[in-house]
Amino acid sequence: MGKVAMLIKVFPADMKHYEAIKENISKNYPVGRIDEEPVAFGFKCLKVVFVLDDKEGGSELEEKLKQIEGVSEVQVEDVGLIS
Repeated sequence: MGKVAMLIKVFPADMKHYEAIKENISKNYPVGRIDEEPVAFGFKCLKVVFVLDDKEGGSELEEKLKQIEGVSEVQVEDVGLIS
């Protein structure tokens, strides 16, 4: 069984939820790396690399991320096999 890396952008509804979303993702999901990306006028999103088994579905992860309080949008940027 191989591993898959998914690069997903997570957009907060507003910046007051930003740190809580970042903490939630760090604690509850298989994160390889989290970066910040400026969007506009002090607003930023999270660019998160998730490392999953290739059998796990990415759409399930997307749905779970959308259910985090304060998340307004989730976009899959890239998916690739890493091992």
